[in-house]
Amino acid sequence: MASSFSSSLRGGRRRKFKSEINVVPYIDVMLVLLIIFMAIPPSNSPAVINLPKAERSAQPPDDYIQVIVQPNQLSIAINGKNPRALETVDDRPALVQRLRALHDEQPELPVMISGDKDVKYDEVIQLISEAKKMGINRVGLATK
Repeated sequence: MASSFSSSLRGGRRRKFKSEINVVPYIDVMLVLLIIFMAIPPSNSPAVINLPKAERSAQPPDDYIQVIVQPNQLSIAINGKNPRALETVDDRPALVQRLRALHDEQPELPVMISGDKDVKYDEVIQLISEAKKMGINRVGLATK
């Protein structure tokens, strides 16, 4: 009886160890994490942008050229002590031409751009760029 016991330890069937990794539990865990991240909404929405608020200057200019940019209309006027009538302009090249004429008449006047919140940001930036190219150093944005 002792000989059968020793033979099973030495020369009997030996168990082979698996050298493979079982990946099924890892796949299960990854699927659960994927479902959790898909079900939980993000805490901040990329559509909401918190814009900084601007402080009012202590002394606003007396006279300035006001450019009003609305989604379907461009307007230009000279405001201040003696306000002139608001002129509606058809397109941006006509607005730039009128702004150049006003700047040639009175080169010391600053420009104030009032952009509606529904206007593309690019349109306001292009107007600022055009005013700077004309040599207007004082270009401001109207804020609430």
